[in-house]
Amino acid sequence: MTDEKTRKNLLSSLPKVDQVLAHPEIQAHSGTVAVMIVKAAVRAEIDLARKRVLSGEITARDDLALDQVASRAAARAIDMNKPRLRKVINATGVVLHTNLGRSPLPEEAIRQITLVASGYSNLEYDINSGKRGSRDDLIEKIICDLTGTESATVVNNNAAAVLLALNTMAKGAGVVVSRGELVEIGGAFRIPDVMAASGGRLVEVGTTNRTRIGDYEKAVDDDTALLMKVHTSNYQIVGFSEEASIEELVGLGKKKKLPVLVDLGSGSLMDLTRLGLTEHEPTAAEVVKSGADVVTFSGDKLLGGPQAGIIIGKSKFIEPIRKNPMKRALRVGKLTLAALETVLKIYMEPGLAAQNLPALKMISADKRSIAARARRFARTLDELPLEISFVSAISKVGGGALPLEDMPTTLMALEAEGLSAHDLEEQLRAQDPPVVGRIVDKKFCLDFRTVSTSELSALRSSIKAALQ
Repeated sequence: MTDEKTRKNLLSSLPKVDQVLAHPEIQAHSGTVAVMIVKAAVRAEIDLARKRVLSGEITARDDLALDQVASRAAARAIDMNKPRLRKVINATGVVLHTNLGRSPLPEEAIRQITLVASGYSNLEYDINSGKRGSRDDLIEKIICDLTGTESATVVNNNAAAVLLALNTMAKGAGVVVSRGELVEIGGAFRIPDVMAASGGRLVEVGTTNRTRIGDYEKAVDDDTALLMKVHTSNYQIVGFSEEASIEELVGLGKKKKLPVLVDLGSGSLMDLTRLGLTEHEPTAAEVVKSGADVVTFSGDKLLGGPQAGIIIGKSKFIEPIRKNPMKRALRVGKLTLAALETVLKIYMEPGLAAQNLPALKMISADKRSIAARARRFARTLDELPLEISFVSAISKVGGGALPLEDMPTTLMALEAEGLSAHDLEEQLRAQDPPVVGRIVDKKFCLDFRTVSTSELSALRSSIKAALQ
């Protein structure tokens, strides 16, 4: 351990900020890395060196040489200059991975986003009349055609859709909801919190596992504005359970002259059992047909589009929602609308969605095809110091959708001498692009259900770099 005198001598040899900035290795990044980032990296590196001296970690002047500090600062600047939002290879097998951005978009949507982003657009301009237009006009008709609803509007996510609908339909009044449907979604975001923020008053009925239509009816009073049903999405109650159907709620709503709001959560525009899933996820069209007055659902989960909250229903309810001042704060931009319109058009051709939407393709992939892809990829790693094996496992839909649905898959397990599974996992996350997989039985594993063909070359490069 260094004494105080030695530490002072070491500190006096620390290069100055200007000296490091003038070093050729730093100057080499001039024009490619912003000056502010370079300066911040240099200061941070000198700061770190000072702390390492004071802690006794650095005891030799060589570690404080100008060349050494400049080299470390340059590496730091390059790292700081990387976009914070980056492409990640999702090899977890969770298709709608919330932390990794949920549904990948189809190529057609990406092209349309690029086209719209590259110049001006008719976002709020009616080309036919030459007058101001509405954003909703761009996608309302196609949503109505696909779901059989009267009207539709779009906001930035489904939580916003629920918030806006409640604020419009039940501000200052009672909303009757089953206790079993007071769910919490990602980030500790709870239905009761949304209700409170909307100005609606939550009226809980029934129990966690059993709520009958009679429970709703008993709770209705002169202050009740709305009956609400929430798709539990993240979980399901099995065994001794009971819930009121949408049709029963609609019947009660008609009897009591109250509207019915259904929050579908993930939402779907097609029967997913056609893709081989065993659980039936109610589609938006089915819920509209059941008589619900307003329905909300996500655009970026089972629908396979961009992040959005879609609100559909009867015009007499959608129009006030559309005119709510809060709608402006929650509206979506041109890039979201460009992607959403493109994805919705894919649904207009029967059978096209399962072939062209990445999320649905991943969901419908069978274990045999996934195993074949994994084995083909493994052969491209023959020269690397890896022990590769294959393990049967389960993929999940994710995104709060179909929690009981298990999709059989085959994992490729990687073992590298001298690296634990956690070490390998950490090394792969540090690459460009980062690779996120999962650890099973102390082995780092890749699930090729969620790895696209276009990502295989980058995946191989990241694995190779991680081993080096």
